[in-house]
Amino acid sequence: MSLFKARDWWATVLGEGEEFDQGCLCVGDVDNSGTGLDKIVVGSYMGMLRIFLPHPSTPSEVSEADAQLLEVHLRDPIIQVELGKFVSCSELLHLAVLHPRKLSVYAVSGLAGNVEHGDQYQLRLVYEHNLQRTACNMTYGPFGGVTGHHFICIQSMDGMLMFFEQESYAFGRFLPGFLLPGPLCYCAHTDTFITVSSARQVESYRYETLAVATDADTRQEGEQQSKSAGKRLQADWTLILGEGALDIVIPSFSPSAHSIFVLGERNLYCLKDNGQIRFMKKLEYNSSCFLPYAAVGEGTTNVLMANYNNMLLVYQDVTLKWAAQLSCVPVAVRVANFQELKGLVVTLSSEGHLQCSYMGTDPSFFTAPKVEAREVNYEEVDTEMRTLQKIIRETTKTQDILPRADMEDELIITASVSTDLDAVSQALLPEINGATVPSVTVQIKVKSRSAVQNPKMTVCVQPPLAVSQDQFGLDSLGGSGSQSVVTFSAYLNGLYPPADLTGDVAVSYSSPTGTCTVGVPRVTQCKFSLPLRLVCSPAAPLKNGKYKITVDTNKPPVNLHQVFPEFAVKSDDKEGGALAFRFITGSSVSVLASKSSQRYRIQSESFEDMWLIAKELVQRFDGHFAKQGVKDFRNSFAGPIPLAEYFEIVELHFELRVNAEKYQDLLSERAVQFRAIQRRLLTRFKDKTPAPLQNLDTLLEGTYRQVIALADAAEENRANLHQAFARLRSATHLLIMLVSLWQGLGIDQTAILEATLLPLLQDTPQLGWEESVDAAVSHLLRTCLSRSSKDQATSLTTEQLSMPKDTARLKKHITLLCDRLGKGGRLSLTSEANVPTPVMMPGGCEPIAENTEVDQEEPPLQQESTTKFIKKKQPSKKVKSKSDSSKESSKEGKKESLKEIKKESSKEPGKEKESKKESSKESSKDAKESSKESKRESKKEPKKESKKESTKDSGKDAAQDEGKESLKEPTKVKKKISVKKEKKEKKEPEAGEG
Repeated sequence: MSLFKARDWWATVLGEGEEFDQGCLCVGDVDNSGTGLDKIVVGSYMGMLRIFLPHPSTPSEVSEADAQLLEVHLRDPIIQVELGKFVSCSELLHLAVLHPRKLSVYAVSGLAGNVEHGDQYQLRLVYEHNLQRTACNMTYGPFGGVTGHHFICIQSMDGMLMFFEQESYAFGRFLPGFLLPGPLCYCAHTDTFITVSSARQVESYRYETLAVATDADTRQEGEQQSKSAGKRLQADWTLILGEGALDIVIPSFSPSAHSIFVLGERNLYCLKDNGQIRFMKKLEYNSSCFLPYAAVGEGTTNVLMANYNNMLLVYQDVTLKWAAQLSCVPVAVRVANFQELKGLVVTLSSEGHLQCSYMGTDPSFFTAPKVEAREVNYEEVDTEMRTLQKIIRETTKTQDILPRADMEDELIITASVSTDLDAVSQALLPEINGATVPSVTVQIKVKSRSAVQNPKMTVCVQPPLAVSQDQFGLDSLGGSGSQSVVTFSAYLNGLYPPADLTGDVAVSYSSPTGTCTVGVPRVTQCKFSLPLRLVCSPAAPLKNGKYKITVDTNKPPVNLHQVFPEFAVKSDDKEGGALAFRFITGSSVSVLASKSSQRYRIQSESFEDMWLIAKELVQRFDGHFAKQGVKDFRNSFAGPIPLAEYFEIVELHFELRVNAEKYQDLLSERAVQFRAIQRRLLTRFKDKTPAPLQNLDTLLEGTYRQVIALADAAEENRANLHQAFARLRSATHLLIMLVSLWQGLGIDQTAILEATLLPLLQDTPQLGWEESVDAAVSHLLRTCLSRSSKDQATSLTTEQLSMPKDTARLKKHITLLCDRLGKGGRLSLTSEANVPTPVMMPGGCEPIAENTEVDQEEPPLQQESTTKFIKKKQPSKKVKSKSDSSKESSKEGKKESLKEIKKESSKEPGKEKESKKESSKESSKDAKESSKESKRESKKEPKKESKKESTKDSGKDAAQDEGKESLKEPTKVKKKISVKKEKKEKKEPEAGEG
């Protein structure tokens, strides 16, 4: 903020580990020398009392010990020090030291020395008062208008003002409505005491009012309080500040003798002695201390203000006149007069930095030397300019701040997982279902090619897996070849199997470059795979299982004991035709090899638990045959895709999400009810005339129990939701692998499918798995999996994703996705090249618009949105659109449409012409017109009964062109169509009359 710094005139550091506050500093002629020079008195919370007489230091001086006049260690902490006329028989200045339970008054005297050691100073105790209450602060002044003497007022921590008339205790009074002590100051002009209460208001109490008020000693005794003759203590005036106060100062110099300065937390107030605001200054920083002092101009007051930005500001009323930088944050500031310089600023920090400084600038006597004139060689200047421009262009093209793809990483991360489990498990859960939870050690080696700074390593595994330590702070690595090694243990930390056994290691570091000395931030990543033995152990094979999948190979069956050697310990099968895995969480998975064919069956009582075993089986088969040199080995899956089993897990996850929202709504309702009952009870309790509670207390207790029960249920549901999402991820991984084996998808297509069905690593209340997957699948169905280029979406929807009402639409889209892939569709991102993608989150999912050709090839369950148009006023158009798509039923359709047109002609003449035009164009209608009409009708009636849906679906199947497959027999379709038309004829008169 300031271009100038406070100029150091004298400075020192007081002690080590001592603490100071705003009352620990005062300046004045403490030894009554009469020279007019001030001394600095400093007391600390450690009980050290020091007195200094600063003087300017010269370069020849080695130490500043002669500036310290006295240092005394008092036993009690020093809260505040003040100088005043505190002795009755003397008008000299004495030093008052306030301790938590004692007030001591000392006399400081100096004796002139006759040797080179200098003067000698002594501290003599004049009198002391033992306090019955813990003191907070004190003020002094000529209370009651006395002359030549100063009395002392001490404020205790419990709000009692104790008055001492020098050597004797006068009286004590409690402040009304006291909660916490605030700053205290005495105004001699009005003989009042100014303080700021915990109600955040300035309060003024007259000394006369305090003297005649109720004695504080009788406050503790209720029966004696009524007998006392004192009056109730009331404030002379109050002023609401609305904030706490740090300090109050009343200047003793003219013309500001009648002003009261209050330093608030965010404002500076100047008040008149009657409580009116003279001016106020809003501060843009947090102040630490302040001090008003005399100004040169008349009618104004200067204020020294220190803040926590190490700034010392000088205000003239509300105008900022000067700002200087300090070396520390002061907690007390004073103005003192020393030798050769008057008006020095004395500051004391909380750590004990005592500094005497002045504001201004030192003149600079430096004169820049004259530059020798020389002739300019323009050819050399042009050559140098071209060279510099070339360097600038090269630097712009290859900036070190931006990462380069072809540049090798400065760090090489190598992860190695131990082949054996830990002898002593590091798992937090020692047992799960009676089985011991093992752990495995993972070692990470970080090797540098060049110097790196501040590397930090982060380890991440998917729950319920956990690691013993996930954050590591590494030492900075030097040149090439430097390395650092860290180890940690991984284990299972949940009651359900994980969806992934891989972990990620990321190391962030700073790489120093030629253009950046601080370093460019970079990140290097590495993956590691945990062994299958970490989550399961060998078991006896199951003869049968609820869920089964079969993996086909093109090579003769192999011994499973050779593929899984670590799980063949408890198996008695020498041929290796069966193997079983028992998860620590309790479920079992069996793998059976066919003796006559090249198939392997995986079966279990849990669908999602087969994922880890199936993945491991496929990976180990690839590795086994790769070691034997077989290059044409291939895994496959004959189908069908187990969508029904997969949708059960989807429904369970969605149901838990719905329950979570219900619990949230119920909690909100009960919380509102709980607060309403509280307000009513509070109103009853505050009422002066007691009224019956009318069982509100019972209702409050019952509501509280409901809130606690709902919170417990919501927490349990949240844990179940995390577990269900992990199982859903496992089932989705298994579905992706089966689809990939089924259609022989490549790595790129499998990655697209995985990104589509697993877009989230975890569920959140704002964005869930169902809506994210629905948006992604819908996008694929509109782009790369559409039947023709004309049907591809030209833009993305921009609706915000929200939780669906049910999973019917999602299941339909996933089914349609598998059907398209089964009919030759391929996943690709090339169709998105010309599609303008808005920069925002994926939009909502609209119904997939399908043309007639697409609908003809879809299964019946997927035609729900395109065939629901039975209950309409104009069924003739729908019947005709169906009859146009089938040559066998075209004649019957024409007759029916003519009959319907005749029936409606009497009441709807406008529609007669339209129907005639349509009947004349029946032969030229194609599948595109029927699809458009079906789209409009599907938006109007999205739901139908299942019986009518099957009738419409079979009708569409019957309307397929020749040469295309039909999902049902043609004879049955014709019968259903004829029955449907008979129903139409019966309902048509009613529709016409309506």
